[in-house]
Amino acid sequence: MRITIEALSWAAAGKTIVRDIETEIAPGETVGLIGPNGSGKSTLLRCLAGLRTPTTGTVRYDGHDIHGWSARRIAQQLAFVEQSADSDSDLRVADVVALGRTPFRDRWRGLGHTDRLIVDAALARMELTHLRTRVWKTLSGGERQRTHIARALAQRPWGVLLDEPTNHLDIKHQLELMHLLGNTDQTVIVALHDLSLAARFCDRLLLLHQGALIATGTPQEVLTPDRLREVFEIDAEISHDGLGNLTIAYRGSAPAVQSSS
Repeated sequence: MRITIEALSWAAAGKTIVRDIETEIAPGETVGLIGPNGSGKSTLLRCLAGLRTPTTGTVRYDGHDIHGWSARRIAQQLAFVEQSADSDSDLRVADVVALGRTPFRDRWRGLGHTDRLIVDAALARMELTHLRTRVWKTLSGGERQRTHIARALAQRPWGVLLDEPTNHLDIKHQLELMHLLGNTDQTVIVALHDLSLAARFCDRLLLLHQGALIATGTPQEVLTPDRLREVFEIDAEISHDGLGNLTIAYRGSAPAVQSSS
């Protein structure tokens, strides 16, 4: 799926949260959405998922303007994993994952054989098979997050949007998830706070600051010491490890470093 963003802005209560975003995500590309808290990452993702209508501008899937599309039609194309996974539902883990098949079923028809195979594969992919009968509200935060990601996988979408999916995950599952996202044929846009994960697993980065897209390119092009100082207000060194991965060594906040020199 190709996702095209044309002059997109979104405002609420007279305040513009994202403004004049213009870019295109190529089919199969894994793109990291980065920026400080409040930079508009979650808002942009929700506009791309059809959950918020842009104040101005257009979102296109493979050239088609999604304005006016039903939630069902969008869900047949794209899965969205939100940042929060809180709920007191009594559903079992397998039932939550099976919700990913809802856009493809008649309202009154249960899961078919193919649906069950897809759900089983999603559970296995996220290492949740042994928890399939567990009640949702008894899960840890990390288990809930992995269940939501499994639900998205069960949709079998052309594109996946994820808002801070590594929250609550231990290091093992963070790396496994990012490896999965980085090696899928699907188009992926993932909002991340961890710049090292973004640098290692994303083909390209979009850097938001105060609601505007200020840089886009490879991790090497976007993550420079000057830009980290300007946007994140941190002092850092950029290097490469023995495996060729870009690494970021943080020295501290930029103002503190400047004042001590």
